[in-house]
Amino acid sequence: MATAATTSAAAIPTAGGGGRRQHHHPRRPGLRPRHLHRLRLPAQAAAAAAASSPSTSSSSSSSSSSSTPAEGGGRLVAELVGAFNELTGRMGDGLATSSSSRLLFRALKLALPALRDGDGGRALARALAVAASLADLQMDAEVISAGILREALDAGAISMRDVKYEIGISTAHLLHESLRLKHAPSKLDVLDDESASALRKFCLSYYDIRAVILELALKLDMMRNLDCLPRYLQRIKSLEVLKIYAPLAHAVGAGNLSLELEDLSFRYLFPHSYDHIDQWLRSQETENNLLIDSYKKQLLQALKDDDELSQIVQDISIQGRYKSRFSTMKKLVKDGRKPEEVNDILALRVILEPRCDGSSLDWGPRACHKTHEIIQAMWKEVPGRTKDYVTRPKENGYQSLHVAIDVSEPGKMRPLMEIQIRTKEMHKFAVGGEASHSLYKGGLTDPGEAKRLKAIMLAAAELAAMRLRDHPASDQGDSNCTNRAFCQLDKNGDGRISIEELTEVMEDLGAGGKDAKELMHLLDANSDGSLSSDEFEAFQRQIELMRSLDDKDDRYRKILKEKLQTIDSAGLIQVYRKQLGDKLLVS
Repeated sequence: MATAATTSAAAIPTAGGGGRRQHHHPRRPGLRPRHLHRLRLPAQAAAAAAASSPSTSSSSSSSSSSSTPAEGGGRLVAELVGAFNELTGRMGDGLATSSSSRLLFRALKLALPALRDGDGGRALARALAVAASLADLQMDAEVISAGILREALDAGAISMRDVKYEIGISTAHLLHESLRLKHAPSKLDVLDDESASALRKFCLSYYDIRAVILELALKLDMMRNLDCLPRYLQRIKSLEVLKIYAPLAHAVGAGNLSLELEDLSFRYLFPHSYDHIDQWLRSQETENNLLIDSYKKQLLQALKDDDELSQIVQDISIQGRYKSRFSTMKKLVKDGRKPEEVNDILALRVILEPRCDGSSLDWGPRACHKTHEIIQAMWKEVPGRTKDYVTRPKENGYQSLHVAIDVSEPGKMRPLMEIQIRTKEMHKFAVGGEASHSLYKGGLTDPGEAKRLKAIMLAAAELAAMRLRDHPASDQGDSNCTNRAFCQLDKNGDGRISIEELTEVMEDLGAGGKDAKELMHLLDANSDGSLSSDEFEAFQRQIELMRSLDDKDDRYRKILKEKLQTIDSAGLIQVYRKQLGDKLLVS
């Protein structure tokens, strides 16, 4: 593979070709993208590409008025491949079958040209954020595809008929169900506890459970972008989420999603109370983060040094845990606890991956209990606070071992540290939407109803899995292909992407053959008129580099915004302004 292929991959063409489909998405001011995964290429790279291809540079002026004037078909393909790789990576090997990959690829091809025009890519970023949330919940490709397309459907950029004929009737059904769920709160005259509980029960009993989870991911995206709405609408939406959708997330087992919905609702409904809790937790975190890092290193080293554990475990990871602002408020206000009695400010989660051995099915529980013994030898365990859900799982299937540790030192009191111990499979079951920590919070207090709901959820998941399962007779071409994105472009399965195959994808995205030739010219290192898997992988590496830079920029922006807001709220900026003004007056 030539080195030139790697460098030239960055120079994606910027001239637009003629397209067979154009979509216009109405601009919605105020939306803020969370992760706008778009390539930002240096001007020098674009200039180099133009210089190396006289035929294309001479035509750039004539194509400037086409459907994609600023970005070009090459950038569209980069966005398509980057989004596809991220979503399939989040889904995992078990869910990202070749059938699922094809469905997801079609959904992205339909959504990208529909959502990228007119608003700087904000709608596209939000659609991909929803899809990422669903992939993290280990939803199937039909649900993720519906999440991608819902934004375009709401904007009128595509129709339900488009979804039905280009993606499939199952995805269209999920979108139809989620649209019905969207208007569910309008059924209530008064949003009190009793009516909210009745509505949750109705949603869980009469709607496709996968459509419920799709609507929860959409509600999370709405809450993350609520600043664009007037204050009174922010509070109305937040109350609906707190009363209806956050408990629904608990009911279907999406615990992390539920925590974020609760915290965002709390922030908009009671901003002053939220600020007090947030500042108090941040003041604790300043010292506690250093402690957590130290305890993580000590524990990880102790676990790796244990010979017995090493024989039954092939991987160990230790995570810090997010402290919910809303749950902290309930402990301090509703339960009447003192700040020093909030015991899980310091918290760790140990996730173990047992070695694969069919003759040792008990290695997971053994690894959890051995880890517990090592922790007991390191720190002082608080009597009566250990909860062994590994030996005795909860009724909903939840398994984990919870231990409370006293890490106080002479003359230095510290809050108790909670450690959760579980295997990778137990963790996936707990947070991936398969287990419900508290079905009753969704409005189902009757154990019989809860059992029936769980059966419905499992049946829906199994039915979707059967539809998307790979069948050897029909998927032999894809089974030998390890690069999923390459497989979607290599239509005839000959191991190379031809100019005709690349042109077909370009046209689906609203670009044309001219852009396909440009991209082929840039990526085809050996000039044989097609792309090998190695040449395509070089292109993918360049895409991932640019996406990682965008992610870092987004993360740095959030950190700087937070720090500058903290300075402003402390009045330091005003102090500096006054001092500067005084100096100017004196001089």
